[in-house]
Amino acid sequence: MRSYVVPDPQLEALSARTLDVPYRDLRGFEYACKGVFDRLAAAISLAVLGVPMVAVAVLIKLSSSGPVLVGQTRVGRFGRPFTFYKFRSMRQNAERLRDDLEDQNDHDAPLIFKMRRDPRVTTVGKFLRRTSLDELPNLFNVLSGEMSIIGPRPPLAREVVHYERRHLQRLAAKPGITGLWQVRGRSEIPFEEMVDMDLEYIERWSLWLDLCILVRTPIAVLGGRGAW
Repeated sequence: MRSYVVPDPQLEALSARTLDVPYRDLRGFEYACKGVFDRLAAAISLAVLGVPMVAVAVLIKLSSSGPVLVGQTRVGRFGRPFTFYKFRSMRQNAERLRDDLEDQNDHDAPLIFKMRRDPRVTTVGKFLRRTSLDELPNLFNVLSGEMSIIGPRPPLAREVVHYERRHLQRLAAKPGITGLWQVRGRSEIPFEEMVDMDLEYIERWSLWLDLCILVRTPIAVLGGRGAW
């Protein structure tokens, strides 16, 4: 499967900034167990979902021009950048079209661009987003140790360079495929409230909390709230 990486002009500014993450230090045996569980769960999931993922890839390829996968530079734990992979749900020139749509942002935070009816999203892409199938390639990020199954969503570099001190605290945990933000509403959640949830997750973190979020995730996905 072909893929391409969307360049992020803010990456240089991010690397030049000292990221201060003054929050709970997640270490120890229990957090190490989380890492083992992540990689094991990702490996099993990829083995089980291999055929469906190939089917999704074929559907994307047949429905619109462009690569099957798209990679973005995201910011991980303690500000480390990594390439974040998803199934392509937009037209190939989506990034170039974004500037013309900035005034139609439906998200309350100017740093985050989200539209309820984004004209760049393909027909197949709408289905993938609603069902979260576009996020399945995130499992490769989990397998490589860049992400976790549960945790804050990884922000773009252009968002982080404008973070205030409080916002930086959400980088104390490894980013996740799902988390409190997803089971409570995804894109419907205002930015500051999302940060509150991430800090709540970090402060309360335990393997039991991860399990509770994991159990609630399928219900949230099927409900479709905030999936735009």
